[in-house]
Amino acid sequence: MKSKVNEIQISYREKMATLKSEPIKSSEHAAKLLYKNWDKNTIGLQETFKILLLNNSNKVKGVYPLSTGGITGTLVDVRILFAIVLKTLSVGILLAHNHPSYKTEPSEADKRLTDKIKQAAQLFDVRVLDHLIITPNGEYYSFADNGLL
Repeated sequence: MKSKVNEIQISYREKMATLKSEPIKSSEHAAKLLYKNWDKNTIGLQETFKILLLNNSNKVKGVYPLSTGGITGTLVDVRILFAIVLKTLSVGILLAHNHPSYKTEPSEADKRLTDKIKQAAQLFDVRVLDHLIITPNGEYYSFADNGLL
């Protein structure tokens, strides 16, 4: 009886640009970077959840668009989030999503998701530095700055 299984391959390539990038030093710095890289054609249309992946010096390794949803929400699969974090060997993450409604205040669902991700991150010794809510006009809300992280 022959048994075959799928071969799993894990790879990681970091570009030198990470070494030259500025470390994230504040929520304002992170929000400006995220807003600059957000698709302005969809930021006011539908929610998107992204993770900013950081090395031990808080330098940006990359931004990963984890999910795109509808006008009032998007689903986040925490397993996929941590698959990305672990595959990139990131030690810090910054969570972000947009509110097409221009409201900067987090919903109860936003707070619960942040807590769930923070608890899971502790198991992997990954720091969740912040969760930012970005609006179509570039305003933002920081969970860390407001004592929610």
